[in-house]
Amino acid sequence: MTQNVLYGLPVLGLLGLVYVFWKSAWITKQDEGTDKMKKIAGHISEGAMAFLKAEYKVLAIFVVCVSLLLALTANSETSSPLVGLSFIIGAFCSALAGYIGMKVATKANVRTTNAARTSLGKALEIAFTGGSVMGMGVVGIGVLGLSILFIIYMNIFGAGDQASLNQVLTIITGFSFGASSIALFARVGGGIYTKAADVGADLVGKVEAGIPEDHPLNPATIADNVGDNVGDVAGMGADLFESYVGSIVGTMVLGAAFMVDGFADNFNGLSAVLLPLVLAGVGIVMSFLGTFFVKVKEGGDPQRALNMGEFVSSAFMIVASYFIITWMLPAEWTYTDPLYSNPDGTPVVRNMTALGVFWATVIGLVGGVLIGLITEYYTGMGKTPVKSIVRQSGTGAATNIIAGLGVGMMSTMYPIIIIALSIIGAFEFGGLYGIAIAAVGMLSNLGIQLAVDAYGPISDNAGGVAEMSELPKEVRSRTDKLDAVGNTTAAIGKGFAIASAALTALALFGAYMTTAKVSSIDVSKANVMAGLFIGGMLPFVFSALAMGAVGRAAMSMIEEVRRQFTTIPALKAALDLMRKNGDKPVEEWSAEEQKVFHEADGKAEYGKCVEISTQAAIRQMVLPGLMAVVVPVVIAFLPGFGKEALGGMLAGVTVSGVLLAIFQSNAGGAWDNAKKSFEEGVEINGQMYYKKSDPHKAAVVGDTVGDPFKDTSGPSLNILIKLMSVVALVLAPLLVK
Repeated sequence: MTQNVLYGLPVLGLLGLVYVFWKSAWITKQDEGTDKMKKIAGHISEGAMAFLKAEYKVLAIFVVCVSLLLALTANSETSSPLVGLSFIIGAFCSALAGYIGMKVATKANVRTTNAARTSLGKALEIAFTGGSVMGMGVVGIGVLGLSILFIIYMNIFGAGDQASLNQVLTIITGFSFGASSIALFARVGGGIYTKAADVGADLVGKVEAGIPEDHPLNPATIADNVGDNVGDVAGMGADLFESYVGSIVGTMVLGAAFMVDGFADNFNGLSAVLLPLVLAGVGIVMSFLGTFFVKVKEGGDPQRALNMGEFVSSAFMIVASYFIITWMLPAEWTYTDPLYSNPDGTPVVRNMTALGVFWATVIGLVGGVLIGLITEYYTGMGKTPVKSIVRQSGTGAATNIIAGLGVGMMSTMYPIIIIALSIIGAFEFGGLYGIAIAAVGMLSNLGIQLAVDAYGPISDNAGGVAEMSELPKEVRSRTDKLDAVGNTTAAIGKGFAIASAALTALALFGAYMTTAKVSSIDVSKANVMAGLFIGGMLPFVFSALAMGAVGRAAMSMIEEVRRQFTTIPALKAALDLMRKNGDKPVEEWSAEEQKVFHEADGKAEYGKCVEISTQAAIRQMVLPGLMAVVVPVVIAFLPGFGKEALGGMLAGVTVSGVLLAIFQSNAGGAWDNAKKSFEEGVEINGQMYYKKSDPHKAAVVGDTVGDPFKDTSGPSLNILIKLMSVVALVLAPLLVK
C-alpha cells in the first residue's frame, strides 16, 4: 500500500504539469491582435525576462554559497550533506514556478486585450487560463519535487523507524529552505521593481501631466507593465510555492511523531507523514475540476464567476479529504505529546481520531475561504470601506490616506479572530498536527486559488496594452472591469497566503521545538523575552527597508520621466496639446495637431525606465533577504540567547508579521480600488467626480502610498515569518546538544 501511494504522488504532480503544457499551447494559439499590440507586448515580455535573468544571476551565487554551508555543517547523525542538495532543488523549483507563471502571463496579456475587443467572457477565459497555468504549475512542481525527494531519501536512509524517518525529513527541510529563500528575494525584488515604476508613472503621468494611466507618452508605462509580471506573477508564484511546500513539510515532520507502538495503519506507520502530500496531490485534481466552473457572459460579473470556481473546488476538496483521511489514518490512536506536560509533570497523552484530523482540515479550508471573503469586503469596489476612502478623497490626499490607514488597521480584526479560532479548533481536534494539517487544508486547492490571483496582473497588463495601442474605449472598459476584480482577487490571494503563513509558521514552530528538543518556551525567562521583542521588531525593520527601497527607486523614476517630458521635444509638444484640448478625443483635434501628436508615438525612452527599476530592485533586495536568514542564526548561537530565545523570536515575528501583513495588504488594496472607482464616476456630497478631478488626484496619491504596502512589504512578510521558522528548523539538529 505504501509503495502504491508513494509512487502515485509524482504522477499527480505530473498531471499538474500536463495541464501547464496543454493550456500554454492553447493560449499561444489565440490571436495577438494588431502589429502595434504585438510590439508593445514584446517590449513587456522582453523587459520581464531581462529582469528575471538579472535577478536569477544574483540569486544563483546565494544558492551555491548557502548550499555548501548547509552541506559542510550538517550533523551526520540526524541530517546529511544532502540537505545542501535539497536546498538547491527547492530553490530551483521555486524559481521555475515563477518563470513558468511569468512566461505564460506575458503571452496571455495581449491575447486578453485582443479578446476584449469583442467579448468580456472570452477575455476572462484567456486571463483566467493564464493564471491557472501558473497555479497548476506551482502545485505540480511542489508535489513532484517533494515526493521524488522523499522516495529517493527513503531508499538511501530507510524509514523503518522514527530515527531514520526523522533524518529523511530533516534533509527534506532543505527543500523548503531553498523555496523560502528564493521566494523572499523574488517577492522583495519584484515588489521594488513594480512599485518604483508604478509610483513614478502615476505621480508624474496622472497627477502632474494629467495623462491617462498606461498612456504611450508616459516613459514609465512599459516598466510599470513589466513590474506587474515580475512582482505580481513571478514573485507571487515563488511566494505561494513556498507557502505550499512549507505547510506540507511542517506537517510531515510533525506526523513522524505518530510512528510509535499502537499506531496501527496500513502504511508502515507513515500514513500521517504521507497524508499532507496525498491531500496536496488530490488538490491538483480538484483545482482542475474547479476551472471548468469559471465562466461569465457579456455584462456578467467576473467576480462571481471566479468565486464559483473557488467554492466548487473547495466543496470537492472537503468531500475528497474525508475519504482520504479516514482511509489512510487509523480510526483512533493515542500518543505521548513531547511538548506538553500535565500539572504533575507527567507527559500529556493525546487521544487522536481520523475524524478529528478531517475536521482540522475542514477548519483550515473554511477558515481560508472566510478570510478571503473578509478581504473581499475590505478591498472590493462598491463596498463600505472603499466607499469611505472615496468619500474622504473629496477633502484631499491627507484625508484619503487617513481613511485608508484606518481601513487597513480595522481589517486585521476579523482575520485574526478567524486565525485564532482556527488554531484552537484545529488543536482541539488534532494537537499540533491538527494545526499543521489545517494549513495544508487551507492551501489544498492552491491551484485554483493562485489561478484567480494571477488573473489580476494579466488583466492589468491587458488594460495597459489596450491604452498604449489606442484601442476603442469599450475595449478599455472591458479590461478595466476585469482589472478592478483583479485587484480584489489579488487581495484575497494575499489574505490566503497570510492566513496560511500563520498556521504554517505555528506548525514549523512545533516541528522546531520537537527537533531541537525544547520542551517549553517560558516568557518569564530574560533570554526568551529578549527574543520575543526582537522578533516583534523584525517585521517593522523589514517593512522599512522594503518601503525605503521603493521610495528611493521611485525618486529616480520620477526624475527620469520628468526629464523626458521636458527635454524630448516631441513628447513636450504632444503633452502641451493634450492640456490644451482637455478631454476632447484626439480624432476631433485639428489635422495639424493630430500630426504633431502622432509624431510623438515611440519617442518615449522606455528602456531607461526599465533599466532604473531593474538595477534598483536587484541592488536593494539583498539586505532584507539576508536579514531573514542571518538573524535566526545569530540568535541561536549568540551567548546569552540560545535555542529557547530563538523560539521566543519566532513567536514574536509571527504575531507581529501577520498583523502587519494583513494591515498593509488590505489598506493597499482598498486604496487601489478607491482610485479605480473614479473611472466609472463617484458621487461625493451630491456631486459627481471623474478622472482628472481633484478628488481623483487625491485618490491617486493615496494609491501610491498603498502600492508598496500591498505589493512589496505586505506580501513579503508572510514569507519572512515562514523563512525564519524554516531556518530555525534546519538549525534544530545543531542545537540539540
